[in-house]
Amino acid sequence: MSKIHNEVLLANRGYAASFDKGHLAMPPARQFAILTCMDARLDPAKYAGLSEGDAHVIRNAGGRASDDAIRSLVISYKLLGTKEWFVIHHTDCGMETFSDEIMRDLLASSLKTASIDASGWHDGGEGPGSAEAKYIDWLTIKDQAQSVLEDVTRIKSHPLVPSDIPVYGYIYDVKSGRLIEVPEATAVGAAS
Repeated sequence: MSKIHNEVLLANRGYAASFDKGHLAMPPARQFAILTCMDARLDPAKYAGLSEGDAHVIRNAGGRASDDAIRSLVISYKLLGTKEWFVIHHTDCGMETFSDEIMRDLLASSLKTASIDASGWHDGGEGPGSAEAKYIDWLTIKDQAQSVLEDVTRIKSHPLVPSDIPVYGYIYDVKSGRLIEVPEATAVGAAS
């Protein structure tokens, strides 16, 4: 076992020893969902004032409205009763540091971890890579406000998303901890 593996299991034993959340219902008590980035600096429980059982938090690279994220939001609404959704991207996001083309080139070269320096991304290993990367839309980000607007628009225009569910658009500032509204996204996401 790795050091990290052992640390996780040890932490879980401590958590389980005083666990008192077994009574929580499956539907989120506050009836909302957040789609946000997987970045380790983001703690949705803290920045949105959540306790266990309060809300659904869906995380992926960039907090993007991928097909799978929309699938999760639809399930959240249809089967578990959420009534409002937040799309929250963040400043200093790693998804701003590369393009689809860069990701495809790196993966075509090698499946090993890449590195970045002042001159850009560099492959960290020797092949083989995979040509499969060319079939994926990596949903990279060029502009945070624009990507929030795109994601809220994509969610609201999806045929399985009801028009009466509001979708709010925000950017989390990793330096201040503040949520900054993207007014254009929230306007597009208004319930109708």
